[in-house]
Amino acid sequence: MAGGHNGFGTPPQRASVKRPIGYVSLVLAAAAALLGGLVQAGQPFGALPDINGVPIDIAVGKGLLAAAVIFGLNGLYLLVTQALMNRSTSKRRAHDVRNVLRLVFGTVAIFGVLGVVTEQWVGVLFSLGIVGFAITFALQQPLLSLLGWVYIMVKRPYGVGDRVKIEDTKGDVIAVDFLVTTLWEINGDLVSSNQPSGRVVTVPNSVVLSSQVVNFGGEGFPFVWNEVSFQVSYETDLEFAVELLADEADDFLGDEMAANIARYRERLAETAVELEVQDRPTVNVTQGESWVELRVRYLVRPRRGQRTKNELYRRGLARFNEHPDRVGFPVGRNR
Repeated sequence: MAGGHNGFGTPPQRASVKRPIGYVSLVLAAAAALLGGLVQAGQPFGALPDINGVPIDIAVGKGLLAAAVIFGLNGLYLLVTQALMNRSTSKRRAHDVRNVLRLVFGTVAIFGVLGVVTEQWVGVLFSLGIVGFAITFALQQPLLSLLGWVYIMVKRPYGVGDRVKIEDTKGDVIAVDFLVTTLWEINGDLVSSNQPSGRVVTVPNSVVLSSQVVNFGGEGFPFVWNEVSFQVSYETDLEFAVELLADEADDFLGDEMAANIARYRERLAETAVELEVQDRPTVNVTQGESWVELRVRYLVRPRRGQRTKNELYRRGLARFNEHPDRVGFPVGRNR
């Protein structure tokens, strides 16, 4: 696969190791189950003293059967995830499926081990229900975070790879686990202008249930509207300046924007919202106290927003400086 990675974002050498380990785990599970059955049936340790009143043959046999459950489920988990790796090309979907499988196999493993050890399958279910009820009161915040994870998986407010803002934290999502969402921070206390700070921030999933979540271009439409502003004096030939900026922006990204606008209109048509959308960059005029502000509006990918803004500002300023007789800049400290 291009880039040397599979759809799960796992290096090929690591992915190729999972299948043999899965088979080894299944072989160990079969061996442990066979030995456990033989120990309980043959009772080779009958001469040894009991462990807390439990015959050692029964204890060893149940321990081997519990190990068989763990090895078997681990092997199945590895083989299933490997099969999905070979079919999936989406890192986002693969990450979500892997988390769901971990939760399912982990729950089955706990139930299976307790059932083997106690031999009371119905009692185990009843006990787990009572324990779960008690845990609900003791661990409310983690359980809310787990519920938040379920909400994220179902409603998809964001996924791995999206740029989001959750409460006061803005960043790129690098992982969505059962309890927390991990972000590669953007802006923050160290930098500005939508640049990565290098810090990793973890946000409890429970926050999603009670706070505003902003997704800067999701999987369905990975673009946002952006603006870059220019301040000119009232003596400026306004019509000329607006046309100059519009031409420069259109020359820089007009064709790319027109292609993306078609996708935007398709997405907009799926909703009840009616908006007039321009195919090319536009320039809006806003009156200030001692200047006129020209705002170039355009469509861009979130991660290219600052680079595009810098380039548009450089180009626009250069064109303005070519016509000092028609474009003036505000003077004084009020600018």
